[in-house]
Amino acid sequence: MMNYLEYKGYIGTVILSPQDRSFFGSIFGINDLVTFEAADFDSLEEEFHKAVDDYLETCENLGRQPEKAFKGQFNVRIDPALHKELAYRAVRDNCSLNQYVENALRKAVEKEEDR
Repeated sequence: MMNYLEYKGYIGTVILSPQDRSFFGSIFGINDLVTFEAADFDSLEEEFHKAVDDYLETCENLGRQPEKAFKGQFNVRIDPALHKELAYRAVRDNCSLNQYVENALRKAVEKEEDR
């Protein structure tokens, strides 16, 4: 079961509001606030698509680049001893620290998917 929608590279979170008997959501991972809502799932998906299209059109009209939720960069704070160990292993494997960490994360995700 998924609790999100995807469209044009954007992810929309989905929340059920039992009190209002409706669904609502927003585009995840961007600084701009873009929301959508509907009474049923099919309408919610349609409203999400409209929200993304409207966001892209608004950015174009304002002459600015729309944000992308995932640019492939993130900062992680770790223990300095672990940082040192990872750097040594990257050198040993003849790759950059970024590539070493990416490989480790990919292996962790693949292992999780195999469960």
